[in-house]
Amino acid sequence: MVEYAAGAVNKDRLNNRKLGISMGSNIIILALIFLEIVAFWFAWRAVSSARTSQGAVGWVVFLITAPYLGVPLYLFLGHHKFKNYLIARRDSEEVIEGLRTYQMANAPVKTPELSVQPFEKISEMPTARGNNMILLVDGKATFDAIFCAIDAAETYVLVQFYIINDDALGQALQEHLIAAAARGVVVRLMFDAVGSAKLPRAYYQRLLEAGVHVVDPKKTRGPKNRFHINLRNHRKTVIVDGKVGFTGGLNVGDEYMGLNPKFGDWRDTHAQLKGPVVSQLQLVFGEDWHWATNEVLINDLNWEAPHATEDMTAMIVATGPGDEMETGALFFFSAITAAKHRVWIASPYFVPDTDVLTAMKHAALRGVDVRILVPEVIDHKIPWLAAFAYFDEIREAGVQVWRYKPGFMHQKVVLVDDDFAAIGTTNLDNRSFRLNFEAMATFFDSRPAAATAAMLENDFHRAWMLNKTLAEQPLGIRVGAPIARLFAPVL
Repeated sequence: MVEYAAGAVNKDRLNNRKLGISMGSNIIILALIFLEIVAFWFAWRAVSSARTSQGAVGWVVFLITAPYLGVPLYLFLGHHKFKNYLIARRDSEEVIEGLRTYQMANAPVKTPELSVQPFEKISEMPTARGNNMILLVDGKATFDAIFCAIDAAETYVLVQFYIINDDALGQALQEHLIAAAARGVVVRLMFDAVGSAKLPRAYYQRLLEAGVHVVDPKKTRGPKNRFHINLRNHRKTVIVDGKVGFTGGLNVGDEYMGLNPKFGDWRDTHAQLKGPVVSQLQLVFGEDWHWATNEVLINDLNWEAPHATEDMTAMIVATGPGDEMETGALFFFSAITAAKHRVWIASPYFVPDTDVLTAMKHAALRGVDVRILVPEVIDHKIPWLAAFAYFDEIREAGVQVWRYKPGFMHQKVVLVDDDFAAIGTTNLDNRSFRLNFEAMATFFDSRPAAATAAMLENDFHRAWMLNKTLAEQPLGIRVGAPIARLFAPVL
């Protein structure tokens, strides 16, 4: 009897174990089936919404063949639209209508040589007269001007950067903002969660304790925000009292001052703005602040920036994944196709889409002097390699490729003919075109164009023109470039 009972118990245990294994197997099978269904659903989304065919094909293959990797990666990297990005100009008709009335009252007296219509439709803002732009070349000139403006602030300071580091420059910014807040100036600060991922909480906790309004990127509203890490706010904006504004390529870090030996003499450009264009830049800041905090900045800000005596025609072209159209690529396409005799573009990355690539080649074939200035020094290896996969194609059409060599070049500058210049945050790559929120200060005037041309000519003197094909490059570039180009849709 004892042996029989023991055998029965062992048999029950075995059956229970088999049942447990069977149930576990069924759960795994159901999970895999569910994962495959989700993978096919995401694949359909990629096919129906991806902005490039190669991007769609890449995601479909990845999702179907490796759903256990593809599905979680698509959750974080597959988005290219902020469908729920709430724009302050749409929610606050009082602001946009008042600004539109003010801007229309400052419409250019003389029609610019280069057509403004596509840029106005891209940005949903009008061109305005009464502006001025001062080029700030490299870090010292830029932050000397920014800190001087912050120290002179009377009512408010608005600050936004993609990267803020807790180093000497970051701490200098911190001190200037704290000093402004101590004088009773209202200070608002934003930074990108990915770009400033290494910024310690203690850095902005000190600012909060000093009375600075800081947006913690980890607490921005929207439950889906964690799945949008590939969509980044790349803008760099400083506005003081609604009267003076700054935007351009520089972030807050010692490397931007040329203090990192890896990058050498860091080459960058910012612009100091005055006039109605500052109100436009402020509206763009207001959109981002509204998304992050749900606070609409209306009564607390000055929306009528005074005229600058230089009286230049200008506008802010803000682009990003919250727009319905391909605004980032359309900005470059519109500038390039409008050129009659010159297009010079400086960008740290060169990974264009097909339309912009075609526009560049067509401009060169028309006899336009098309030049691309990119860095010789490597910042990010994959986009640096990917650029070589495009160089043969554009050089065959007559485009000149210049490689800046003294140090890393990070400026984002567009010059067209003798009367169009744009300085801002937009790179000549798919990430800026489709995944980043960007802004370009765009001037339709011969004076900023001449200053920009002189600056770029000086840069060309410190660069060399590429004269080798991809087949003549070292083995690592020959092999790496076409592989890196495969990542173009998400670079």
